[in-house]
Amino acid sequence: MTGKNNLSAGFIFMGFFMAYGFLLIYMRDFAPDKEAWIAQYAAGKHFESRLAHVHGNLFAFLNVVIGFLLLYFSGRLSSAKSISWLALGGMLMPLGILAEVYFGAPPVFVLLGAASMTIAVVWAGIAFYKMKTTHAS
Repeated sequence: MTGKNNLSAGFIFMGFFMAYGFLLIYMRDFAPDKEAWIAQYAAGKHFESRLAHVHGNLFAFLNVVIGFLLLYFSGRLSSAKSISWLALGGMLMPLGILAEVYFGAPPVFVLLGAASMTIAVVWAGIAFYKMKTTHAS
């Protein structure tokens, strides 16, 4: 069932990063120190937080799409399992950004996740290009 984990993780991560978006809205519009948040909105931790939100949702959506396609075409793609794991590994990027913002972690997870998702997407494109099509008579 290659692709099932991508679908599951994709929807769970999307829900998490959507909820994180509500936190960002709260900080910008309703928090007691919202003026300070707005003043630094385009720099530092505020910018990084928005990057995590956007990339978290994008990479979650990519996992849903990749998961669906892998489930549908897994019998015809020899590299489906590798693509699946690489796409899941891509989620390290937005999690790595959050780890940087909140825990001061080094950017290694951001780089690993970005490389993993990029390789997964390119590899999937090549695999689908090379896939033999069947014609119904």
